Amino acid sequence: MNNKVAICRKEHFNAAHRLHNPLWSDEKNKVVFGLCNNKNYHGHNYELIVKVIGCIEPETGFVIDIKTMSDLIKEKVLDRFDHKNLNLDVAEFEHLNPTAENIAVVIYNILRPFIQEGLELKVTLYETERNFVEYPY
Repeated sequence: MNNKVAICRKEHFNAAHRLHNPLWSDEKNKVVFGLCNNKNYHGHNYELIVKVIGCIEPETGFVIDIKTMSDLIKEKVLDRFDHKNLNLDVAEFEHLNPTAENIAVVIYNILRPFIQEGLELKVTLYETERNFVEYPY
C-alpha cells in the first residue's frame, strides 16, 4: 500500500521589488522588464503554497506536522519577506533579480534544510492571480 500524501500550506505575504539588471542600460531594462522596472519599485500580494510529499508516519498519522510546517514558514519566510522591499531588505536579492522564479527558488532553499530528508518539497508562488511559478518542476 502506497501511503504517499502531499501536505500543503497556503500563506500570503506582501512585498515590493524592482526587476532590473545593473549590467544593462536603462533603455534595455525598460524594454525587457517594462513596468516591473519602475525605479521606485512596485508591489505584489504574493500567495505561497508550500507542499511536502512523503509517506504517512504510522505512529503519528502525519507526513509532517502541519503546525510545525506553518511555524517554519512563518519564521523563515513570512517574517523575512512580508512588507519588505525584496531588493533592499532581503539579503538573498542583493545581487539576484527578485523575479517570481528567483523568489520561489530562494524560498525553497531557505526551507529545504528544515524539512526531513526523504520528504519532497515543492514551492508554488503566485505573483498575481494568473501568474505563478513552481519549483522544483
